[in-house]
Amino acid sequence: MNRVRWQERIVVAPGLHHGDPCVKGTRIPVTIIIGSLADGMTIADIIRSYPQLTPEDIQAALAYAAEAVRHEVLAPLPAP
Repeated sequence: MNRVRWQERIVVAPGLHHGDPCVKGTRIPVTIIIGSLADGMTIADIIRSYPQLTPEDIQAALAYAAEAVRHEVLAPLPAP
């Protein structure tokens, strides 16, 4: 299976949604898509909520997130 090239669908621009990565041509941040999937929404649910998105946009958001995690050091915070 070929991974979608997120660079063709995800844009990071200082003047767009505070510089957060968004789906190109929209103001929909990658974090909204990833969070929606994490909350149990399906691709069809997300597209119903954001009809300007395509399944390929959602795959691109996932690919972007996967690459971002590979390049970031994530450490759990101690419990208060």
